[in-house]
Amino acid sequence: MNSVFLPSSLLLHPPTLHQSAFCLHSLPQSNLCFNNLQRLCSHSLLSPVVSCHSLRHRHLSTGATAPSNEGEVAVFNFEDFPEKDWSFLETGDINEELKRKIDLILSAGEIEEDSKVLVSIGSEGFVDQIVNSSTCQQLLVVHESLLVLCCIKEKYDMVRCWQGELIYVPEEWAPFDVVFLYFLPGLPFELDQVFGSLSKRCLPGARIVISHPQGRKALEQQRRQFPDAVTSDLPDKMTLQNVAAHHSFEMIKFVDKTGFYLAVLKFSGNDQGK
Repeated sequence: MNSVFLPSSLLLHPPTLHQSAFCLHSLPQSNLCFNNLQRLCSHSLLSPVVSCHSLRHRHLSTGATAPSNEGEVAVFNFEDFPEKDWSFLETGDINEELKRKIDLILSAGEIEEDSKVLVSIGSEGFVDQIVNSSTCQQLLVVHESLLVLCCIKEKYDMVRCWQGELIYVPEEWAPFDVVFLYFLPGLPFELDQVFGSLSKRCLPGARIVISHPQGRKALEQQRRQFPDAVTSDLPDKMTLQNVAAHHSFEMIKFVDKTGFYLAVLKFSGNDQGK
């Protein structure tokens, strides 16, 4: 059994069915020890940390013991966190065509230096391009996969990572100026729930960018191969427009081609928005 031994002051609880709240902080691959866990968890990153290496290989020593001054030790099992296979979001080295499409997606967000940006179910490659091409005040990546978030956090300490589901993102990081729903079909929620949640966490004028750089045809194949991760389809223009309008979002661009999907919406603000 692969387990992480944690100080009793940093107990972990498995996520509920619909919500979890793990903020990740990077940790050197060879330095999973108790004193560093306490030192590396800041006031805004309350949960323990696990390296990308340890998550990827699921291999941690089960014979470790806590130093005598650490008190009781809690044992946490990785098996309590079932990991879906999100590897299909990564295509290895990003070729020029895919890079161009991601650039189109990013430019649609109109990120500025003072922007607070949210990315939901993004790939490592997508986050790479945001970091390399844009400067913003805050970049928050939300994903249900600890593995994906840990790999992102190890590369970019300035990126905030929250393990959980979009509609439960803590409002302490809001309001957002730009939201990238990079893989909307991976969200286990109705479109109305998604926009209802975003309307409470976005500034007036915020841009919501829904995308799939390979389009519907690729999504259909992904859905057949990964039915546990791909739970819905990309919305058609009329459906998206009607649901978004109900929550004060106006559609300003819509592209639905065989190999590319992009929808851009702007939040006009209402009494729920902040």
